[in-house]
Amino acid sequence: MAIPRKRGPGRPRKLPVEEQRALVLAAARQVFATSGVQGATIEQIARQAGLSRQAVYELFGDKAALFEQTVADLEEQAYAAIAELGSGDADLDLKSWARKNYGNLFAFVAEHPEALPLLHEAERTGEPALTRLRARLAEVYREASGRRWAEFGVEPGRADTALVAMYFAMVEALVGLPWPDEPPERDALIDLLTEFTIGGVLRLYGQTPEVIDRVR
Repeated sequence: MAIPRKRGPGRPRKLPVEEQRALVLAAARQVFATSGVQGATIEQIARQAGLSRQAVYELFGDKAALFEQTVADLEEQAYAAIAELGSGDADLDLKSWARKNYGNLFAFVAEHPEALPLLHEAERTGEPALTRLRARLAEVYREASGRRWAEFGVEPGRADTALVAMYFAMVEALVGLPWPDEPPERDALIDLLTEFTIGGVLRLYGQTPEVIDRVR
C-alpha cells in the first residue's frame, strides 16, 4: 500500500486583511513616533510589520495616508480607553475620582509609549489630533467632575474648561520630564497632582473666588 506523501513546505499562508492592517498600524505607530513623518519610510514600516512594501501600499496607499490613518486610529483608541474610565465610578468622591483618573492617564502613556510622541508629531505636521483629543476628553471630564464639585458648592462654569486643560498639560509635562536622577514613583506624582489640583481649586474658591469668576 502506497504511503501518501507529505506536503512539502509551500508559500506562507497569507494573513487576513484585517490582521495585516493591524500589524501595519502597530508598526507605523512605532516608526512614526521614533522617526517622524519625514524620517519614516514604508520600507521600515513593512519590515517591522513583517509584510512586504507592496502589501503596505495596497492596504493604505502612500505614506501620508498611512500616517493619517495611524493617528486617527490612535486618537480613537485613546479616547475610548480614557473616556470610558473617566465617566465611570459614580460612587467615587471628587478626590478619589481625580486620583484614579490621573492614574489612568499615566497608565495609558506607560502602556502606549509611542502615543504622545506620535500625537505631538501629528500636531507639528498640522493635524490637530492631540488638541481634538483633549477637547473630546474635556467634555467627559467636565461632566463627571462637575457633579462632584457641586457637592462642595462649587460651580466652575467655563472655568472648568481651563482647569481640565491644565490637568492634561500637567500630566503630559510630568510624563516627559527628564529627571536628573531616578524619577519619583508614579504614585507619588499622582498624589502630587491630585492634592495640587483639587486642593488648589478649593482654596481658590474659598480665598480668591474672584480669580475663577473672571474665567467663568
